[in-house]
Amino acid sequence: MLNRYLQFICVLIAVLFSSCRATRVPAKDQVMAPMRLTNQYFMNKWPDAGKPIVTNKQRPSNLWTRAVYYEGLMALYAIDKQQAYYDYAVQWGEKHKWGLRNGVNTRDADDQAAGQTYIDLYMMDKKPERIKDIKTSIDRMVKSEKSDDWFWIDALQMAMPVYVRLGVLYNDTSYFNKMYELYAFTKYKHGGKGLYNPADKLWWRDKDFVPPYKEPNGEDCYWSRGNGWVVAALARTLEMLPKSDPHYNEYLQDFKDMCSALLPIQRADGFWNVSLHDLTHFGGKETTGTALFVYGFAWGMNNGILPKKTYLAPAIKAWNAMVKESVHPNGFLGYVQGTGKEPKDGQPVSYTSMPDFEDYGLGCFLLAGTEMYKMK
Repeated sequence: MLNRYLQFICVLIAVLFSSCRATRVPAKDQVMAPMRLTNQYFMNKWPDAGKPIVTNKQRPSNLWTRAVYYEGLMALYAIDKQQAYYDYAVQWGEKHKWGLRNGVNTRDADDQAAGQTYIDLYMMDKKPERIKDIKTSIDRMVKSEKSDDWFWIDALQMAMPVYVRLGVLYNDTSYFNKMYELYAFTKYKHGGKGLYNPADKLWWRDKDFVPPYKEPNGEDCYWSRGNGWVVAALARTLEMLPKSDPHYNEYLQDFKDMCSALLPIQRADGFWNVSLHDLTHFGGKETTGTALFVYGFAWGMNNGILPKKTYLAPAIKAWNAMVKESVHPNGFLGYVQGTGKEPKDGQPVSYTSMPDFEDYGLGCFLLAGTEMYKMK
């Protein structure tokens, strides 16, 4: 009887110890190391920040994929003040003359995404050329009555943080008002009734995936990275938007609802599937959506919006899974789904598969890591 009692105590201690380890925030150096490693790999591979990107065709490097990387780099620089990081971001802006991919007349959020970093760099050193083109482009949209430009949910992450930055910088609520007009079209109108499903608290990527479209298992198609973009957009908007804004609480509720909806569909290994409600449709590990969800969870906890008792363990599990399973010894990031808009795109996704663009996946990873680093 005594031996059986001792065995029970040992098992209980082991379980409690395992549980404590699962909810223990990684040490700061353990979070910083993989960020520095993966970022250095990328900077070594792309020493010329203005070099065009060649995949199926040649594209300028101020497109959205590289813009997301620089969002991550600026977040990393905020906690790791290495001059090389700042210089690399400035070089990117200078090589493109602080311009947008399709000029100041563009209404494309993918073109305007570069403005997030341009504005952040302007706030550090107020050289007018850094902000001239992005401000001109957004000002034209603010003055326009057109508000149906964001017809895919990725656009929210690419552009909303630009509007909120300009609104704060110039103390001008017209930027916030236009941002909400564009957001409301995406949420409530596009595709008939909008791209947000209040029943599942997740978003269809665009009108092509609004029901009656279904996944093979009969569920709605909620693409992981697409929903990750929305989580990041809301976090980056709420971070700077004054709480007095009339739509602040709606953004906040959407953010909390999405995070709550993501909790029960996390994989046992810590990742999320590319198809959030169909685990068999190209099921497997995927880094970008997972990283964006970690970013949202960690940012929410760091800002007192999400309760740690609910979100800490899932965030740690996902971060540890990415560090262990995705990061190669040389800094290459595995399990990154290539560009596209649905689960089947960029497949197969594996530890060694090379996505068509390496930059945005790293940007997502750095955003997640910087918020994990801030955890107490």
